Amino acid sequence: MTSTFTTARQHTAVDSPYGELTLVATDGVLSGLYMTGQRHRPPEETFGVPDPRPFVETARQLDAYFAGELTEFDLPLRLEGTDFQRAVWAELVRIPYGETRSYGELADRMGKPGASRAVGLANGRNPVGIIVPCHRVVGASGGLTGYGGGLDRKQRLLDFERGSEHETPALF
Repeated sequence: MTSTFTTARQHTAVDSPYGELTLVATDGVLSGLYMTGQRHRPPEETFGVPDPRPFVETARQLDAYFAGELTEFDLPLRLEGTDFQRAVWAELVRIPYGETRSYGELADRMGKPGASRAVGLANGRNPVGIIVPCHRVVGASGGLTGYGGGLDRKQRLLDFERGSEHETPALF
């Protein structure tokens, strides 16, 4: 006898200063946050049924973050990826608000010197951007490198966290 395991998925869209964000939950737990036009954005048909109920706390914390009142998210996450990807994503949440780290620094912290390219690939597959702050990772020289949401958004998020944007950033 075989058993089939099914997961329930829901999604909703919320506004942000960086454009519309699509939130996805798997079995009621946040598993995706995708920006409009984001690279590696899954097909819409995989997002499940429209239902805002699983996202009340996520939306509240995102609003507080964009208002400059929250610097760390406290949400349960269901991140689907390889062990290495999940290890990289765990390092991302350790980067303090308003600060950056290079791909090489993350690889070193993980005990994998020389794996900066692999760290970059895993960073690009982060399914919960902003909350798992992949925008805080920069190149070895400190310059901006790839970002699934676009380099302009990455710069704007970094400027916002550093207090360089004195007003709430305009919608994308």
